[in-house]
Amino acid sequence: MSAPGPAAKTFRLGGGYSAVNHHYQGQGWTDGLPIVPPTEGDVREFLRCTDRESREVVAVLPPRQGEATVERIAINGVMAGCRPEYLPVVIAAVEALADPAFNLDSIQATTHPVAPLIIVNGPIAKEVGINSGYNAFGQGFRANVTIGRALRLVLMNVGGGLPGTGDRSTQGNPAKIAYCVAENEEANPWSTLAADAGFDRHTSTVTAFPCEGPHNIQDHFSNTGFGILLTIAGAMAQAGSNNLLDRGWPLLSLGPEHAATIARDGYDKPSIRKFIFEHARFPLGRLGDEYRNQQVTRHGVVDDPATMVPIVESPDAISIIVVGGAGKHSSWQPTFGRQTRPVTVPIARR
Repeated sequence: MSAPGPAAKTFRLGGGYSAVNHHYQGQGWTDGLPIVPPTEGDVREFLRCTDRESREVVAVLPPRQGEATVERIAINGVMAGCRPEYLPVVIAAVEALADPAFNLDSIQATTHPVAPLIIVNGPIAKEVGINSGYNAFGQGFRANVTIGRALRLVLMNVGGGLPGTGDRSTQGNPAKIAYCVAENEEANPWSTLAADAGFDRHTSTVTAFPCEGPHNIQDHFSNTGFGILLTIAGAMAQAGSNNLLDRGWPLLSLGPEHAATIARDGYDKPSIRKFIFEHARFPLGRLGDEYRNQQVTRHGVVDDPATMVPIVESPDAISIIVVGGAGKHSSWQPTFGRQTRPVTVPIARR
């Protein structure tokens, strides 16, 4: 067993809530929003929701190589406004990000506006109230917003991903503040994301995607799965994405109405992936000379203006979830490219 990590420091501040927030802001320990002061009592309450030792090192997070102990994760969870029962989800999310396949070092330091999207599957999503329906990627649900925010605070305060130093994102992305949803399993006509990763429906999981914010795909006119998929493929064939640049593992987040129509017309997940692989392509001739040369030399595409450039190397690189409420909208999340890939881990329950 590895040595325990450092204990968190305790200090006293006078002046009440405003003074605490002023101090935390001045130290660079927040995301710009006010925090909940992490009192000893609140942190102890959080730690009761896990069987893990408070000083156990869950992960070592770049670029600072900070030790994310259970206690430090709990402290940032309190600061973010989480409820204690959210702690196992945040711990699992930290574990997913620390997997070498996720390549957190690059995610933290890149100029790309990538953010970890946390997708929760299994019973815990309903138990703690993680939204999978209307406005799932938006505001209004404490679990979604505070779990995503807690993870960002851990990446800043433990990992050192601070804007302009550890985090070099050129323009940033609102999803960097909080990015967490549950999959709408009841509206999913196919297997869930967790099942695709080999977990049964009784196991709660977290999947971390290194991706951009949602890119909306509206199709209010197509009444067939074929028509909707053509619209989706056209939206995903985007010249400016890292997936066209470097391939990788993009995410398609289907709204329940689109998913129902696509499934009604006989498409399963493998056939959807195959359709997108074949149709989500961009004409080489519409790229500038430098970009075109990159595709030819790096990816071996045929140097012909008529060549249609894919966004993935194979259909299996495309992940699919169902999320949201009624309405003929879906979205897709471009990812960071093939340097990183999504990671799914089980959530440890008490």
